[in-house]
Amino acid sequence: MKIRYLGHSCFRLTESTDTSIVTDPYANIGFDMPHVSADVVTVSHAHYDHNNVAAVEGNPTVIGKEGNYDLSGVGITAVKSFHDDEEGKKRGENLIFKFRMDGLEVCHLGDIGEECSSALIEAILPVHVLLIPVGGNYTIDAEQAKEYVDRLMPSIVIPMHYKEKGLDMDLDKVDEFIDLFDTDADEEEVEVIEGDEIELFRDDITEETTKIIVMERSKT
Repeated sequence: MKIRYLGHSCFRLTESTDTSIVTDPYANIGFDMPHVSADVVTVSHAHYDHNNVAAVEGNPTVIGKEGNYDLSGVGITAVKSFHDDEEGKKRGENLIFKFRMDGLEVCHLGDIGEECSSALIEAILPVHVLLIPVGGNYTIDAEQAKEYVDRLMPSIVIPMHYKEKGLDMDLDKVDEFIDLFDTDADEEEVEVIEGDEIELFRDDITEETTKIIVMERSKT
């Protein structure tokens, strides 16, 4: 499968069958959404920086409710969570999305704001690839994100929802997250790639190591 980073919390996930999913398309955040099409769009919550469905071409199916779905052989599970640490009293609910694509379990945490709990971890395991917000303020911060990584133990972690060049939102930079990982340890590795897309195969997944991959935002 391929993962293309479109900025903020937005990714385009493409299975080998060419079925494609766009997560949390955004509007009015200081830079524009790239031109992109998809078969499916997932929306973690109804905020302007996550629900700009009209920006995605191709007449996609839109999923914004808790439940289990199967579209063109891709299994999708939406799990209810909270956007804050007060059970939604400040910012409402948030959907966590799980995708099964090419034998990989990919988890997009949306704007998760609640603390890591055993019940939530049990609900979303297993996770091979974790897309996680790290910028704080509106979501979990770097240290809370590190706890999710430690407990979910994914093979690949891709941070999102952090301060990028041009973004007009008050978020922390990604450095505060990656600085928490010991790059000298055998079980952890941080890789900053020059590009907006990676391709992953089931053989890339190991239970012994966790790799943090920081991607460039797609500009087109």
